[in-house]
Amino acid sequence: MPLVDSRRRDLAKIHLAAKQLGLDREAYEAMLWSIARVHSAADLDEGGRRAVLDHLRARGFTPTRKGRPAPANDRAPLLRKIDAQLAAAGRGREYVEKGMLRRMFGAGAPTRLEWCTPDQLHKIVAALSYDAKRRAK
Repeated sequence: MPLVDSRRRDLAKIHLAAKQLGLDREAYEAMLWSIARVHSAADLDEGGRRAVLDHLRARGFTPTRKGRPAPANDRAPLLRKIDAQLAAAGRGREYVEKGMLRRMFGAGAPTRLEWCTPDQLHKIVAALSYDAKRRAK
């Protein structure tokens, strides 16, 4: 692994940890100064990055694995549930894919249900449930 990649990954973890732990800019800089005597994470050497990461883990930082798609079997039951809800409402997938996804998740939203994360699929199931209750009244 090239040195630049590990440095970049460590810096990303440090910034993620600061965000996860709710450190404001002042507290973040104070932590960097007290541990490694630097004002910016960019100034950390490898030992300093390790020390800062160890400190953040001791304070409760738990790294998450983001960006990897969940296995298909996690999504399959949710997709079947969404299809059943749409069929009960007399709608097709276009209802969700052409409108709901963008309204619910913004401009960078996936354009197909198969590309949604399990969390997004859960939110769609909930939205369709609310819609069904509203239409039943």
